[in-house]
Amino acid sequence: MHVNGKAYLALWVDENNNSVKIINQLKIPFEFDICEITSCLELVNAIKDMRLRGAPLIGAAGAYAIWLACIEANKNLNPAEFLVNAYNIIVSARPTAVNLKYATTIIYNKVIAESDSSKWQQIALKESNIFYGNEIENFKKIGAYGLEIIEKISLQKKGEAVNILTHCNAGWLACGDYGTATAPIYFAHEKGIKIHVWVDETRPRFQGAKLTAWEMHNENIPFTVIADNTGGYLMQENMVDMVIVGADRVAANGDVANKVGTYLKALAARDNNVPFYVALPSSTIDFELKQGVHNISIEKRNEDEIVKVDGLTNNMNVEIVDIMPSNYSSANYAFDITPARLVTGIITEKGIVEADTEKILKLFSEK
Repeated sequence: MHVNGKAYLALWVDENNNSVKIINQLKIPFEFDICEITSCLELVNAIKDMRLRGAPLIGAAGAYAIWLACIEANKNLNPAEFLVNAYNIIVSARPTAVNLKYATTIIYNKVIAESDSSKWQQIALKESNIFYGNEIENFKKIGAYGLEIIEKISLQKKGEAVNILTHCNAGWLACGDYGTATAPIYFAHEKGIKIHVWVDETRPRFQGAKLTAWEMHNENIPFTVIADNTGGYLMQENMVDMVIVGADRVAANGDVANKVGTYLKALAARDNNVPFYVALPSSTIDFELKQGVHNISIEKRNEDEIVKVDGLTNNMNVEIVDIMPSNYSSANYAFDITPARLVTGIITEKGIVEADTEKILKLFSEK
C-alpha cells in the first residue's frame, strides 16, 4: 500500500545487511519511522512492544525471526540447541494470535530437516519469503471475495455510499499488505464503488484512530473516527451497512478472538440486523481448537495502556500523559471472543464460509 504516494510493505528483508525492516507502528500517525532489526531477540521484542502487531504480520515476523536465528546459530558452538531455544522464545512472544506459532513452526521444521546447519540461513529465508508472499496473495483473495458483498450492498443502495464499520486495525500495517478486513474496502475503492468507513478508535491503544484512519487517509478513502461505543447507535439509525473485522485466532467452530470490543459490535450488529463479517487467512484458524469461548488464551497486557495515552502537544512533541491517577486499579484484557452464532460469515482466501465446524472443515479439508 502507499505512504506519501510510495508503495510499502509493513515488513521487508534487506538481504545485503541480513536484516528485517519494519514500519514502527508505535510512531504512527505522527511519524513514519522504519526500524532495522538484525537479531532474533530484537524482532521478538518488536513483537512484544508492538512496534509491529496484527496476527498475520506477527506470523510473518516469526518466520523471519527464525531466519535471523539461523544466522546467529552458526556463530554458536551448538547451532541446534541455539535454534530450538530461539524457536521457543519466538512462539511465546504473544499468546493469543495463532499465526505466530503456525508460521514459526513451518519455517523451523523446514530448517531442522537439513542436517547441515550452514544451509539453514538460506532455507529459512527462502521458506519465509514463500510464506509471506503466499499470505499477501491470500489477502488479495480475501479482498476479492469481500468485494462481492460490498458490490451487492452498493446495488441495493443504488450507488449511495456503503457504510462499513471496522474495529481495531486489520489493515496492511497488521498484515504486510492489503490487510484482511480492509482488503475488500481497498478493492471496492479501486473499483470506484462509493464507500465510507466508520473507524472505531479502539481503546486502549487506539489502533483504529492511529493506524486504520492513517491507512484510509493515505489511500484517500472517506472515513470517520468514532468512539468505541458509538457503533450501536449508528446501527440503530441505519448508518451502518456492514461490519468487517479481522481476527487473531478462530476456533474450528467459528468462534472469533479479536481485539477487545469486537464481541460488543457483534451483539449490536445482531440486534440491528447488520451483517457481521470476519476476514482472515486460514493461518488464523486453529483447527485443533474445537471451541473458542472459554478456551482461547486472552492476553492481559500492561495496565499502563489503560492509564496512559500519548498525543501531539501544541509544541509538536509527542508526550505521554496520565488520564487517571496511577494508583487506580485497572485491568487490560487485550481481546474478547465473539461466538460463532453472531458471525454472518468468515471471508477467507478460499471463499466466504459460515461460522460452522462442518463447513469450515469442509472448506479447508487439506488442513
